[in-house]
Amino acid sequence: MPLGSFDRKENLDRLSVGTYDVLVVGGGITGAGVALDAASRGLRTALVERDDFASGTSSKSSKLVHGGLRYLQNGDVRLVYEALRERQRLLRNAPHLVKVLPFLIPVFTGKGGIIPRQVARALGSAMWMYDLTGGLRIGRVHRRLPRERALTHMPTLDERLAWAYLYYDAQADDARLTLTVLRTAALDHGATVVNHAPVTGLVTEGGQVRGARVDVDGDEVEVRARVVVNATGVWSDEVRALAEGAHPSSIRPAKGIHITVPWEKVRNDIAAVLPVRRDRRSIFVVPWPGEDGTIGGPGSVTYIGTTDTDYDGDLDDPQCTAEDVAYLLEAVNDAITGTLTEHDVLGTWAGLRPLVSDATSSRTADLSRRHRVTVSDSGLVTVTGGKLTTYREMAEDTVDTAVRLLGGRPRGTRRCRTRSLRLRGAEGWEEVAEEDRHLAERYGGEARGVQAMIEADPSLGEPLVPGLPYRRAEALYAVRYEMATTLDDVLSRRTRARLRNRDATAAAADEVAALVGPELGWSDEDRAAQVAAYRASSERERQVPDLPRLGALAGG
Repeated sequence: MPLGSFDRKENLDRLSVGTYDVLVVGGGITGAGVALDAASRGLRTALVERDDFASGTSSKSSKLVHGGLRYLQNGDVRLVYEALRERQRLLRNAPHLVKVLPFLIPVFTGKGGIIPRQVARALGSAMWMYDLTGGLRIGRVHRRLPRERALTHMPTLDERLAWAYLYYDAQADDARLTLTVLRTAALDHGATVVNHAPVTGLVTEGGQVRGARVDVDGDEVEVRARVVVNATGVWSDEVRALAEGAHPSSIRPAKGIHITVPWEKVRNDIAAVLPVRRDRRSIFVVPWPGEDGTIGGPGSVTYIGTTDTDYDGDLDDPQCTAEDVAYLLEAVNDAITGTLTEHDVLGTWAGLRPLVSDATSSRTADLSRRHRVTVSDSGLVTVTGGKLTTYREMAEDTVDTAVRLLGGRPRGTRRCRTRSLRLRGAEGWEEVAEEDRHLAERYGGEARGVQAMIEADPSLGEPLVPGLPYRRAEALYAVRYEMATTLDDVLSRRTRARLRNRDATAAAADEVAALVGPELGWSDEDRAAQVAAYRASSERERQVPDLPRLGALAGG
């Protein structure tokens, strides 16, 4: 039997009852990790998120669980070692969500070659170090591939291709991972978690933070806690200002954008790392499986990213610009025989990395991805920096700090358990995968619930958005069991329909709203408002970079 609940109303009813040991502010991957770590130790834990779970950076990453080969080239061996250790833990604890993914690094010849041969040889040495610091744990080591073999993985590569390196990392749907961590914290360890509940102020006693005031559907609720953890990413300075009375300016946001294109335009059956001639960076070109869970099948797409630029705009509304799109298209077109244009861009997403400010560097790409845990004079614990791959380690360090503030381990609590704690869905996912790979790699063993809905009503097995792999049952499952409360929650994060094809998803918004509206108690006016808000947001996403409107899934 579940220890807790993932029903929003039930969690709201519990939110203001008694005093929590730990209150986490922020429902991205870091906050989710903190909630799971604290709750699994036996600490009474609550988490509140202003918008939806993973609605910020944690749904807008490159969706890779990796050590960071370029960090090794920069000499940060420790960071790479720690990240690869965490990658191995995720592969073991969430095998349904985190998958080993091969990567190709092409080497080109001639005057226009993107990687000079001497640099390529140095890169080979770096990859041996990558293998030794963590690659051997998954039983895979890098290899050098001849030109013909490399082209079998990405036949669109330019004729200047001489040979390529093949190495291994891992991939995960960032929003699904965040949601699964939260469901594990709530259902298996009793944490109270609530989305769409912004913090409006902090509760203090004797100069010490002892909780927060939270806006719950228009009513203010006071949540008491012995320790408050600020895990709000790029917004962490705003929360710190509530406690400290001044903005600390400790975060330097860096914007990263991605674009989605039809898989047929690139035809890569594995990921690729393409160096960018313009600024000596590199970008990822990653296949995203289609309807049957295979790469190249119906509905398959490829996503490309990321940029890494300073950002000083609205933290709540980072947008992909025309310059961002041009940068990525130029980088890919430099390496392939065909030509990608703005007419091939099916979707975009822009996220902000919460990098710790460093006055000595003028480039965000040079800033460390290490994390930092600090405690203000008022006792507010803030965790900043880091990356998706190392979220669990960040959470462990943060909860260790919270435990010290609690005066040591309270009676009945345990040491950190998340190093070997399996996430919900990890059990039984292989059996589901034999029947339905798409559902298995999104829900794991919990996919049985989605399958039962389709068996009861076969119409729920129909596509949610034409040309995309998601089924109508998945939208209903999202609002019944995954705390989705808006149309955007369903289409942008519980499914990733918006990222795969912005315009086709916007066109289907009315039908999706009609499907989930009765479950959420929407009136006709509510439903119309949800559709209008979703389409306006989607249209802005298209207009800012001045992209053409696409009627259907190209190549799908």
